[in-house]
Amino acid sequence: MKTVSLTITAQNCAFDELTAEQQQLVLRAKQSAAKAYAPYSRFNVGAAVLLENGEIVVGNNQENAAYPSGLCAERVTMFSANALWPDVKPLAIAVAAYNVNGFLRQPISPCGACRQVLVETEQRYGSPIQVILYGENGTLVFNSVENLLPFSFSNLQLEDK
Repeated sequence: MKTVSLTITAQNCAFDELTAEQQQLVLRAKQSAAKAYAPYSRFNVGAAVLLENGEIVVGNNQENAAYPSGLCAERVTMFSANALWPDVKPLAIAVAAYNVNGFLRQPISPCGACRQVLVETEQRYGSPIQVILYGENGTLVFNSVENLLPFSFSNLQLEDK
């Protein structure tokens, strides 16, 4: 038996240490969180995707009383970006969340389903997507979604013999 070790690299930085472009993306994600439809959890999440053409697409979580029918901010945003500009690759996504106490002190991480959608989007465009996870006490920046979902499922497994 062999042990496999993984190393995940991310930058932990204060908001003012982000580039101007990254700060803009975080601000748009925070603004979008304010428009989320989260009457049940009262947990508002916003996301913003920067596309290669310079466009920024925003989205937020959309809840439903039939809980599985809702959708997370990351998927709402990425699906919207892909629908509006299917031939333009996403460069980065920022995610921010708040609850009744305000914006979270620690960064929020995408759920497993969102990670799968984001990693497949990287594979679709053949290019890494920077992930910026905002927290009041520090922001994590990953250079690729693969850092959040090692050993991800992909179309390669569907074609494997």
